[in-house]
Amino acid sequence: MSTEPLLELSHVSVTFDGFRAINDLSLSLAPGEMRAIIGPNGAGKTTMMDIITGKTRPDTGVVRFREHDLTKLDEPAIARMGIGRKFQKPTVFEELTVRDNLLLSLKGLRSPFSLLFAKETTEETARIDGLLRTIRLGRDASRQAGGLSHGQKQWLEIGMLLGQEPDLLLVDEPVAGMTDAETMETADLLREINQTRSVVVVEHDMEFVRALDVKVTVLHEGSVLAEGELDQVSNDPRVIEVYLGR
Repeated sequence: MSTEPLLELSHVSVTFDGFRAINDLSLSLAPGEMRAIIGPNGAGKTTMMDIITGKTRPDTGVVRFREHDLTKLDEPAIARMGIGRKFQKPTVFEELTVRDNLLLSLKGLRSPFSLLFAKETTEETARIDGLLRTIRLGRDASRQAGGLSHGQKQWLEIGMLLGQEPDLLLVDEPVAGMTDAETMETADLLREINQTRSVVVVEHDMEFVRALDVKVTVLHEGSVLAEGELDQVSNDPRVIEVYLGR
């Protein structure tokens, strides 16, 4: 495996109307790594994701994905390069079945028009069956997506992102609103996904972060406050003061 970072942010800053949302942020993610990002509201977590995906351009600094400078690319180009993002609120096609949602998502194979008039190919069927197993929705393949639980909709959207075959998956608060059982199942799901691709997870639920059992980066006021194993950062007096103690 390459020792070069898959993703690297170096001295990145961005200001909105005089407020510095990201402040000299440097962060590196290795190929195949899963990282949890935590921190108080306003710490810059969402803005960091916006910068990585091209939604926001930094004022200063470098953002690299492999050899590519992401600050020079737009959102569609970054997505095509292999960075997929899942927002906190699931967005699925509620009138379509779970299977058809996945079919629409497959990279390079489908358009909404072709979905209506063409049968699944053998390749599509195999890929969808694999995605259904991964996201724990095999028994729900023929259900309308609108009838799924909140947690199941989150899993379906993760499956739709996987259909695009990203090398890096950015996941924003995936377990918000989930039951305890769904939360732990989501931790298992992301660990399974991490076997084949890199993952960055932004989350507030500390039990979920503990279940992921990965390196944790704590953001505060737009920069890295602490980094390491969860027990290590949880005992950092600075982290307790600005985040965990609240």
